[in-house]
Amino acid sequence: MSTTHFGFQSVDEQEKARRVRGVFDSVASKYDVMNDLMSAGLHRAWKAYTVMVANLSEGSQVLDIAGGTGDLALAFSKKVGASGRVVHTDINEAMLRVGRDRLIDAGVVLPTLVCDAEKLPFPDTHFDVVSVAFGLRNMTHKDQAIAEMCRVLKPGGKLLVLEFSKVAKPLTKVYDWYSFKVLPQLGKLVAGDDASYRYLAESIRMHPGQEELKSLMQKNGFGHVDYHNMTGGIVALHVGIKC
Repeated sequence: MSTTHFGFQSVDEQEKARRVRGVFDSVASKYDVMNDLMSAGLHRAWKAYTVMVANLSEGSQVLDIAGGTGDLALAFSKKVGASGRVVHTDINEAMLRVGRDRLIDAGVVLPTLVCDAEKLPFPDTHFDVVSVAFGLRNMTHKDQAIAEMCRVLKPGGKLLVLEFSKVAKPLTKVYDWYSFKVLPQLGKLVAGDDASYRYLAESIRMHPGQEELKSLMQKNGFGHVDYHNMTGGIVALHVGIKC
């Protein structure tokens, strides 16, 4: 059987899917609170910038992958209007339920479905924009997922990948201290789960850096790829155009 990484561990590919599911089942109810705490609220600015770069217009068709608790889906829905559509998806049902309920509480009803980004159940050339925020690093076959995202985009369509990335070198030591010492303790205190947040820190280190991800996107269908570092490279927004 093929192996892959789950944080710093080497596991069977099918085992990784089960473990990732367990992580998000565990943290779903506290996900939004923890995002605010561990990023000091900066995740809101990162997502707002992503929405701005999406540059959506009335009638746009949008696919939000790993949409979780619905931050981006809600913001996108305000841009596309009644004639547009935002499809809210995640592979994890617990996260998707939290997101669906949150959207309904905000008075927004969107198509919401559980699906695997590596096998998207949508036709070719269907969406104007595809987004994936803080989800790509958890996917086993990132190349396959990116190729699927490209497949469902219209020519000239845009892929937005918002993800933790490689920090600027001067920040490395303090970022490592925060990631491996503070973050798991915060997770234990607030979410009752230090292991999931230790995995978060490890998964960030195993994820491709800015240039590596740019190259991966170019190899899987995107003719033009650019990225925007935020907060010293803690997060990067990669933008791919299907040519």
